[in-house]
Amino acid sequence: MEQKKKKQKSLVDMQLHSEGFRANRAARQKVLVEDYVELISDLLAEGQEARQVDIAGRLGVSQPTVAKMLARLSTEGLVTQKPYRGVFLTDAGQQMAHKARHRHGIVEAFLLALGISEENARIDAEGIEHYVGPETLAAFETALKKGLAQFSSTNTVDVKLR
Repeated sequence: MEQKKKKQKSLVDMQLHSEGFRANRAARQKVLVEDYVELISDLLAEGQEARQVDIAGRLGVSQPTVAKMLARLSTEGLVTQKPYRGVFLTDAGQQMAHKARHRHGIVEAFLLALGISEENARIDAEGIEHYVGPETLAAFETALKKGLAQFSSTNTVDVKLR
């Protein structure tokens, strides 16, 4: 009997559980699009042309893979391509790149503030930025603005590890 009392509920509410999976699937669909748009924006901001060969090299994929994604981005109204001139972002593409860069910056700064090395913070932020929700991102930003030590002392949460 006493063992049953100690046993904790292992599954969360079904609606909450399924929402987590739904949000994850939605984020996965956006990851590649956001990575391409952000990279194109970065290349253009550095004064370089965003050419297929440059995009392929930076993302570690083949040029045909890039060509296929650029066709998709063009269809979605995020980029335009000019023969012999490379790829350019539309207004919608620029907005997406700005939002992605902003999220990336917050996540990377948060990881750095935790003491993560620059190299690992950059690598990890590249993945986390696509999956972090608005509430969590806002908490990261608040923590950074307040200073992590102050944030941690005023927001204690009892976290149980599985």
